[in-house]
Amino acid sequence: MADSITIDGTDEDLALSKSDYLSRQEVLRRRSRRVKQLARLYKAHYWSLMEELKRKHKEYYWLYGKSPFKEDEKKNGEQNDENNKLGLGFQLKCQISDCKDKAMALTRFCHKHILKDTNQMLYRGCNFPIKSGQLCKKPILRSINPPHCPVHAQAAEKHLQRALKRAGLNVSSPSKLAPKLHVVVAEYVRQIQSKRREAQRKSASKIKIEEKTSES
Repeated sequence: MADSITIDGTDEDLALSKSDYLSRQEVLRRRSRRVKQLARLYKAHYWSLMEELKRKHKEYYWLYGKSPFKEDEKKNGEQNDENNKLGLGFQLKCQISDCKDKAMALTRFCHKHILKDTNQMLYRGCNFPIKSGQLCKKPILRSINPPHCPVHAQAAEKHLQRALKRAGLNVSSPSKLAPKLHVVVAEYVRQIQSKRREAQRKSASKIKIEEKTSES
């Protein structure tokens, strides 16, 4: 069970708890005190997570890396051989015959050929079309949406920028996210209304010129 946290200034808050009204200074002082305490708690929690990360990294490296003791080299060599058979070691080469890259941890394939692993669930292929009926298929994380590799993500943004420019929209940078549908619709409506107002002004000025000409 987690230890309970004592709020700073509890005695002062208890003394003011029966008050019907609090002055502005009292409210600000209490809020400032609690915000500072919350910041200290967040910092302490952050550094505790960092220590836990270091501990887990040591455990991971101990299991799949090398031992820091020289007398354990032979034993670790046998352990690494066993890990290599399971695809756990860092020294294992990619299972693709002509590939010289090291395999990723917990698999027999490197990042370039990770899609060959039928058991992995983290990666999928880029679906950007590069030729007729062919897709890029470079491995990317499944969480990336749209499913494009970095190179083709930039290409897709440039294509979208050109399409928006052809539609009359001014997009300053292709690196920015594409505007949503309601933004595009609002821009179209603004341009249509602007053209209508301009046409009305020209029509009104033309009528005035004709009236002056007829009077003269």
